[in-house]
Amino acid sequence: MTGANRGIGRAVVAALHERGLEVVVTARRLGDAQSAAREIGAAKAAELDLASEPSVAACAAALARDGATIDVLINNGAVLAEGDVLTATSADLRRSLDVNLLGALWCCRAFVPGMLQRGYGRIVNVSSGWGSFAEGMEGPAAYAISKAALNASTRSLARSLRGDVKVNACCPGWVRTRMGGTDADLTPQQAADGIVWLATLAADGPSGGLFRARQPIAW
Repeated sequence: MTGANRGIGRAVVAALHERGLEVVVTARRLGDAQSAAREIGAAKAAELDLASEPSVAACAAALARDGATIDVLINNGAVLAEGDVLTATSADLRRSLDVNLLGALWCCRAFVPGMLQRGYGRIVNVSSGWGSFAEGMEGPAAYAISKAALNASTRSLARSLRGDVKVNACCPGWVRTRMGGTDADLTPQQAADGIVWLATLAADGPSGGLFRARQPIAW
């Protein structure tokens, strides 16, 4: 799981660990991942910088050497930069696309082929209503554009999957995290529910959709 050392990500890995899954906590700084893994208990920790394709590849190689089989991939790591299309800095636009979109794609390229070989996998792209055309693409431009592109990549990837390998996007809602702020509606644990549901779908579960609170919402 990316972005797993705090907030929604940490709540998700804790919930999956409670369900008996062997989880891998990743973060840009290994120490942050290790600290979260210790507090969750019985979790692996790995360094992974979503803005770097070589870092993603190195993480995948290290996990393979360690004998880890990745059957569930949750692309949660993200950055939120302020500004509209005309005022957001070039650096913020690039980093938002690198982390929020391309980082998820690099992770899919690294781990989904193994799922296809084994005939089982669950991929959850943690997105946002701010990336939904149907909901008006609200919010800062770099974030909204990158999440809309993540939604598009979810639909595109779904066309390439076969067997019992599923991919879905999830909008967790407005959550009380460092990104969401203290006035948000949901706790990280409440927000984690929909992500955990998609990560543990039964064979007859959906694929290629966008969900909030376990219900489909429009792209």
